Amino acid sequence: MSYSRKVPLLVAIDFVLIVAGVYGACLLNDNGTFSVRDAGQLFAYALTTAAVTTLSLYAFKLYNRLWRYASVGEMLAILEAVLLSGVICYAISALWLQPAVTLPLHLRAFETIIVVIGGSRFVWRAYRHRRVGRVRRTAGGRKTKALIIGAGDCGSIIARELLQDPSASIVPVAFIDDDRRKFKLQVYGLPVYGGREKIAEAVESLDIGEIIIAMPSVSRKEITAIIDICKSTKAKLKLIPKLGDLIHGRVSVKEMRDVDVEDLLGRDPVKVDLKGIADYVASKVVLVTGAGGSIGSELCRQIAPFKPAKLLLLGHGENSIFAIERELRRSFPELELETIIADVQDRRRIFQVFHELRPAVVFHAAAHKHVPLMERNPQEAVKNNVFGTKNVADAANRYDTERFVLISTDKAVNPTSVMGATKRVAEMYVQSLNAISRTKFAAVRFGNVLGSRGSVVPSFKEQIARGGPVTVTHPEMIRYFMTIPEAVQLVIQAGALAKGGEVFILDMGEPVKIVDLAKDLIRLSGFEPFVDIDIQYTGIRPGEKLYEELLTNEEGISATKHDRIFIGRPAELDWRDMEKHMMRLETAPYDGAMAVREMLQRIVPTFKNEAAAPPSKERSVG
Repeated sequence: MSYSRKVPLLVAIDFVLIVAGVYGACLLNDNGTFSVRDAGQLFAYALTTAAVTTLSLYAFKLYNRLWRYASVGEMLAILEAVLLSGVICYAISALWLQPAVTLPLHLRAFETIIVVIGGSRFVWRAYRHRRVGRVRRTAGGRKTKALIIGAGDCGSIIARELLQDPSASIVPVAFIDDDRRKFKLQVYGLPVYGGREKIAEAVESLDIGEIIIAMPSVSRKEITAIIDICKSTKAKLKLIPKLGDLIHGRVSVKEMRDVDVEDLLGRDPVKVDLKGIADYVASKVVLVTGAGGSIGSELCRQIAPFKPAKLLLLGHGENSIFAIERELRRSFPELELETIIADVQDRRRIFQVFHELRPAVVFHAAAHKHVPLMERNPQEAVKNNVFGTKNVADAANRYDTERFVLISTDKAVNPTSVMGATKRVAEMYVQSLNAISRTKFAAVRFGNVLGSRGSVVPSFKEQIARGGPVTVTHPEMIRYFMTIPEAVQLVIQAGALAKGGEVFILDMGEPVKIVDLAKDLIRLSGFEPFVDIDIQYTGIRPGEKLYEELLTNEEGISATKHDRIFIGRPAELDWRDMEKHMMRLETAPYDGAMAVREMLQRIVPTFKNEAAAPPSKERSVG
């Protein structure tokens, strides 16, 4: 029923109940006789009381509430509304009704009104609860049983919503909470089974199909510890992720999401120095190259709130640039944007962009990053990663850009791949250029980012969706991981710390075994590794390492004022020597792949320029 139809009906029902309550109070007060001598006076009193009380209920917005969710707050609102109307009605009776209604009768009348008004709401809620209970019991065989971790405010809200929604596909049956005072108690009729050590037992004994982690206020490390326990069960995991939603009253079943591999990293959110960032980004023209890529587009999203004078989105692929432009215009309608379709390898075009738009801050994210592809196409890796960087850096130097931040990779350290070697050359070039330039050049080096194009996680998810097998290159393969938003926040923060010539290294947390990551993703998808989904080894691909490093042998490490960002000691590189290397490297692509590799090794002596062993045939480890 619509609001415009429902309110008059509710007012009419309350009006009738209040009139009946007044007459009932008269009968109770005088043992079945009326203390008001004139029946007409009693009728006038009853109508006046009903009119004033319904107006008071309306003023307290009691007709705007969903009574199936009623709680103590609604009962207090009824009490306040009826007390206010009681004072008004007693004054009306004393001034205009003769004889006046006695105080005992007046008090009895309003006691009765509180009972009938509050009771009618309670009866409706009880009816709804029983009806929903019947529907739930009828459909119980088709619903998935859920265990809620956390019997606090958030968990109780989720339980209530699920219990009162007959269309919900899951039904909560118990809580888990570490607070021993809650053990053996009930929340919305559901028992608190015990602490986290009882999770596996509860899943087994209660036939749990889903676990809902409803603890948005605890640290990421704590959530990760609970997820590790839940992974030992066969139940699917869901998470209520946002403390802000609980604070603002927005927690609902809609906020639940599947637990993803990002939740397993166990790191608390990155703290950002907002003032430091605003000082060098706000009101400046900012250029992001590779703006359509996973890192570049996230850079744009996170720079936009700092209100640059203009944000320049430069990319080679028109579709990806169109997509991020449309998103930013929708999210930040006041932001001045300019989209530039250009290839960083086109030196004249890049210089034209700098000449016309004069960016003050540059984030250079454009690069080829797929290791096996670049092993087969080393010439293109050099053109894009080395000379694309050189073109943008030279333009920044020519047109007095204030800051230039190169997005680099841990694969640049003691590289075993062409991709890693080209990124190391790019680092060396901007470091050498910094020595002769007024522009502050810096590089930011980090490991794998979860969810980026070409990362292992989307590949694993696709393989799981197809029913497996999940392919892992080697059982001992280890990588550092970070989420895209985490990495980008630290990149922007590093830009604020740059004084020129640094290579910033981001704290990536603990390294993760790729095979463990595969197992976790299989479990989080509701399957059992080696039972439902197999894992197969395929052998190390050309250019890959078993583990990545974050520092070269020459680079020491020093702390910054940010606890997640470190500085590798700036390399002592002569710009003139780098220019000679660049001149030789520029012709190498046209002499073939071997010439490229040999020239890269001259520039980066730690580059292991050796043919990788051919991939072995797939073999199961299950």
